Amino acid sequence: MTVHLEPPATEEMSFLDLSGISINYGTKTAVRDIDLRIGADEFVSIIGPSGCGKSTLLHVLAGLKSPAAGQITYRCTDVTADVGKRLRTGYVFQDHRLLPWRSVRRNIEIAMRSAGVPKEEWAGQIERYLSLLQVRDHIDALPMNLSGGQRQRVSIARALAVRPDLVLMDEPFSGLDEVTGRTIRVELDRMRESSATPTLFVTHSIREALFLSDRILVLSRGPATVLKEITIDLPRPRAYGDPRLVKLEEELVNEVLQVWEPTADNAPEKTP
Repeated sequence: MTVHLEPPATEEMSFLDLSGISINYGTKTAVRDIDLRIGADEFVSIIGPSGCGKSTLLHVLAGLKSPAAGQITYRCTDVTADVGKRLRTGYVFQDHRLLPWRSVRRNIEIAMRSAGVPKEEWAGQIERYLSLLQVRDHIDALPMNLSGGQRQRVSIARALAVRPDLVLMDEPFSGLDEVTGRTIRVELDRMRESSATPTLFVTHSIREALFLSDRILVLSRGPATVLKEITIDLPRPRAYGDPRLVKLEEELVNEVLQVWEPTADNAPEKTP
């Protein structure tokens, strides 16, 4: 199987569309004229050089930052001005961000209350996602009594339990050792067979993006623009060591190195 880096495709209708999005920080442009679409059950990854502005797109979709230009359309409705109110997001950060004085159960309940999930649904949602992520036995534990991998599993369960329209994941495995990170990625991939919530995933890892994604957007050095879009047409669940994934990784690394390699002229200042 061969990866072809081609210009982004367009569709008449999708679950979420970003069109011509530009984002500034003061006088500096972090993201320029980005087009991005996410289907109703898609897992889309964004990869790009360090500091190019990948996480900035997540901030906009979470309502934490307003775009300087462009339009955000959710289910055919323009939500650019109030995307944070119109789009319920579950956010998974690089660190777990659990309240240390609250149990696993209470941490998730607080998020569900904030998201407006009916109270009668709390117990079922919490049980479901903690079980899927293999941390159900720690439901009443404090975060300090969990390993790093267990805390990040709880963080993912919290994001999914709020019944999000869109899950945002910002390098959630970057702080974990390789074995733990790989184990959780496998669990996340298998979960999508029964719970395919639309997901936008930011990562530095090409291997991680290939394993998890339906599509990958390759960003340029900052100010970020979309260079290429790649469709990963491999069935789920996927397996590490699959020769098709290994071949895809080799081809993609060789291609993106040509556009990511810094020079004296294109080395940017980092953006959030």
